[in-house]
Amino acid sequence: MAVTDTVSDTEPKAAKPRRARKEAAAKPDKVLLAAVDLAREAAESIATRGTVGEHEGAVMLGERLAMHYFTCTNKGYRGWRWAIAVARAPRAKVATVCETNLLPGDDALLSPQWLPYAQRLAPGDIGAGDVMPYIADDPNLEQGFEATGDEDVDAMAFFELGLGRPRVLSRQGREAAATRWYEGEHGPRAAVAAQAKGQCGGCGYFLPMAGALRRSFGVCTNEWSPSDGTVVSLDHGCGAHSEIDEPAPVAEKVEPPRLDDFAVDVEQAEQPAETD
Repeated sequence: MAVTDTVSDTEPKAAKPRRARKEAAAKPDKVLLAAVDLAREAAESIATRGTVGEHEGAVMLGERLAMHYFTCTNKGYRGWRWAIAVARAPRAKVATVCETNLLPGDDALLSPQWLPYAQRLAPGDIGAGDVMPYIADDPNLEQGFEATGDEDVDAMAFFELGLGRPRVLSRQGREAAATRWYEGEHGPRAAVAAQAKGQCGGCGYFLPMAGALRRSFGVCTNEWSPSDGTVVSLDHGCGAHSEIDEPAPVAEKVEPPRLDDFAVDVEQAEQPAETD
């Protein structure tokens, strides 16, 4: 009796390596690529008269499916193209139109990306009577201080640290504000700061802020300063610095005009013309 080797179905079989197979590109279809007149006729049937321009070429989209492109000459659609898809059935010798479109090209003139109404409000847009919507997951805020029940601890947190609010600035919120203020009109790069002879950090009118921003920012309280009532950086400055000893300008002395009552202005009277 012949003996044969058997392999149980439960025994693992050697796995054959799988080779990634790339999808073969669609082969050029002479019937479809030559259907330029058919595609143009379809484009002109949906386009405004005179807006179908030159044929820009055709590409194969798949087996027995091609797309023809024509320039759109409408002035309001610069860079757009008429796209006409043509196809044919297996063994058929005639192309048929299956889809017509107006598509944007790489340099097409497009409308701005639609932005939800809730996100259209920009900094500086808030006016009298405007109310911003509540943002529950605002990344610039985090949970505020919660009362502990200890009167001394809560009093210090509420009054001295300025807490007691449902939410306070998060680390991200503080960094965003500090960056915005430092790079703005009240930072060291402002034109008025570049010409100042002293910095805000050494001015008597500089009121330091509380909290983590105290090391970099404060509030100007000088009514003569263009930054009065605003947040300024320590290295900001202006011409109203309290400690700059600038010599006072010398008053210009102007002699008042004198009136000579004895001066007489003599005017020569015109002589009448002689007549014959």
